[in-house]
Amino acid sequence: MNKLVLGLAAAGMVASLAAEASAETVRRYNYATFSWEEVDANAPSARMRQVLARKPAAEFMRREVRIQTDEKPGTVIVDSSRRYLYFVEGNGMATRYGVGVGKEGFGWSGTMKVGRKAEWPGWTPPAAMVKRERAKGRELPAYMEGGPGNPLGARAMYLFRGGRDSMFRIHGTNQPWTIGQMMSSGCIRMMNEDVEHLYGRVPVGSKVVVIGPDGRGARNVYAEIGPVRQPGLLEAIFGG
Repeated sequence: MNKLVLGLAAAGMVASLAAEASAETVRRYNYATFSWEEVDANAPSARMRQVLARKPAAEFMRREVRIQTDEKPGTVIVDSSRRYLYFVEGNGMATRYGVGVGKEGFGWSGTMKVGRKAEWPGWTPPAAMVKRERAKGRELPAYMEGGPGNPLGARAMYLFRGGRDSMFRIHGTNQPWTIGQMMSSGCIRMMNEDVEHLYGRVPVGSKVVVIGPDGRGARNVYAEIGPVRQPGLLEAIFGG
């Protein structure tokens, strides 16, 4: 073969390998349609790139705030009505995270404890969810291994009441644009980077107080005073 033929053959092989690579897909659960979908792992469409790039509104980004509460440092407070989760730091301070909460009819309130924790958790859909989706003609898997395509995201904290699993979790998500919305079946959903940040700070046994979607009783639990003031340039350099 001459150099031209060899060059064309090599180019064809590269194109073939590229096509095989781009054909790799990952399976993920779409909360918007309540169905599984195949996503091109290597070369997503322009529409998919736009979807994956969507982020929550700026108000749901993580930040330090000042609060008033009688809850002890280390307590987690979830205000479903405002779509915020607070990690109580003490000394009138807290870290505030944006969250997604239960859709209409799936909201709840109460006091729980973190019963166990898991990194890149597997997902077993609750029987009630399987039955509900089957009635709509949608089949959920019996179990899904943990990973980037898993609806529980990077971390999960399992909420227990009276020593028993409530079936509610604080977990990550592979759909960060749903943060700040009422989309879940009752779980508290966080961006993966936020749930990883919280996970290392919340040991098993930690108290979790959840305020319902109507906001009732929130003033008896906490009051947010405002964001922590960011120091100016001169203050940052010279103190003050």
